[in-house]
This record gives sequence, C-alpha cells and structure tokens, in this order.
Amino acid sequence: MRARLWIVLGAALALANGALAQDFPTKPIRLVVPFPPGGPNDIIARVVAKPVSEAIHQPVIVDNRSGAGGVVGTDVVAKAAPDGYTLGLSSAGALAISVSLQKMPYDPLKDLAPITLVVTVPEILVVHPGVPARNLAELVALAKGQPGKLNFASAGNGSMTQLAGEMLKFTANVDIVHVPYRGAAPAVTDLLAGQVQMMFADIPVLLPHVQSGALRAIAIGSKGRAPAVPDVPTTTEAGFAPVEANNWYGLVAPAGTPAPIIAKLHREFTAAMRLREVSDQLGPQGATLVGNSPAEFADFIRNETAKWAKIVQISGAKAD
Repeated sequence: MRARLWIVLGAALALANGALAQDFPTKPIRLVVPFPPGGPNDIIARVVAKPVSEAIHQPVIVDNRSGAGGVVGTDVVAKAAPDGYTLGLSSAGALAISVSLQKMPYDPLKDLAPITLVVTVPEILVVHPGVPARNLAELVALAKGQPGKLNFASAGNGSMTQLAGEMLKFTANVDIVHVPYRGAAPAVTDLLAGQVQMMFADIPVLLPHVQSGALRAIAIGSKGRAPAVPDVPTTTEAGFAPVEANNWYGLVAPAGTPAPIIAKLHREFTAAMRLREVSDQLGPQGATLVGNSPAEFADFIRNETAKWAKIVQISGAKAD
C-alpha cells in the first residue's frame, strides 16, 4: 500500500514538474553579471541574452552587480529563490579561484546549479614594444638575464591575470615582479606607458592594442591558437605547456532550481549559442562558445577549482 502511494505521489510530482517547465517562464528573467557594464562578461551576457529573450517571449534583463572579483554578484544568485527567474553568468574567478583565496559567502559546488559553460577566453601574454623580446623563449631568456628587473601587471591580487603570470614565473624559473592594479583598465594604461613590461589578460581586453601595434603579443595561454590572433603561438608551442590559462564564463542558477527548469534553460541558452549572429559577435573577440551539459559543467568547475588551488598554494597569492 505504501509503495503504491509513493508511486502515485512520484507520478504526481513528475507531472507537476513537467507542467512547471512547460509554463516557464511567465515573467522576465534576471541575468546577474557580477562585473561592471562594458567588460567581456557583460558583453557576452548581452549578446547571448538577446536571442534567448526572443525565443522565450520574455525579457532577459542583465543586472550588473560588481564587486570582489565577481563574488558579490554570484552571491546574489546563490541566495536567490530557486525558481529559474534569477540566473548568473559568472566567471572562473567567482566559481573556481576565489574559493582558494578567501572566505566565501557561498559554496560554488553546493549553492549553485551549473547550467552550461558558455564561453572560454584564452589569456594572451603581451609586452610593451620597448621589451626586446619577440617570442616567449626570448622573453624568458631576458628575464633570466635580469632577475627581478621585469614587472608583470595584473588586474588585482588573486586574479587570473596574476595567477597566469605566476605560472610563467615558476614554470620558466624566472624572477619577475608582480604589480597588482585595481582592475584591468589601469593595468593596461600603465603597460601602454611602459611603466610595467608585460601582462596576461583576456584577449578582448588587449586585442585592440595588439592590432594597433601598441603592444606586442607573445603567446596564447591555451592548447590551441585563437582565431582572433591566429599568428600568435600558444605557450605549448613555445615549450611552456604548463602555462595554460583560459578565463571562462558559465551560466548558473541557485541550487534547488527544479531539474525541468534547468533543462529548459539549458536548451534555450545553448540554442542561442549555436546561432551565427552570436558566434559572429563573440568569435572576433577571442571567445570560443562551448555549450556543454550541466553535469559536464559541474565537472569542469571541480577540475578548475583543483587546478587553481595548486597555483594559489605554489605562488602564495592572496586576494585584495
């Protein structure tokens, strides 16, 4: 009798969840971007949100909640009602790096429901034109010949831009000095002025300056070359395979969001990501669209968390 009751209740719940997903959404969806307007995270969110809005016949409203390297905005998502109406397009920092650097207000693997990895964006290493190095081997040789003389800028302590530089530092066994800034913009300003000599950053941040010749591209921190800068070799090609740094942005919901709603959101967003208009806008910026499953994205976050935890430990990096 009890077994039959549980079967009936289970069937009723399945029907209710199915109806919930079928009706969803009935109102606007808030897409939290944990960085200010105009940056790569914001641009990606707005490009992908537009066709999703058209497909679901509801607005997908981008809500910029910046602070603490993406942690503030991602925490908004973690603490939101698990109904599918608050989502986040968060980054490697807030989902996989910050947990090794500071006390977190949320657990990325317990308080958030992964939906899909949206894009990966390789870090590109550039130098000021005054640096007499045209490839990574020459840059490493220069650093070895002048210990402590070359500086590398970052967007802040504990940022991926710092950790990528730290990977180069211990992989190549060179003494280069970290100079943290409060964001990528002031770091790039000083790099252009020659106040610092080199920097890793997302391709979209540095691409205009590489194209204008104001900065010299040395290497791409990914396994494959980037279509946005096809002539720039990878760190693997240059003989420094461990120096692999890809920023990434993924879609998450609050933990406890019903599985049928997660499935529908996954379906709508990945369909948008396959559109030519989306790839045409994001591809030239150095972004590679992914669109994996929720389970694959969860595994990806776990692997990235373990990877960056090792880098933080080896480098002694601290958050601002």
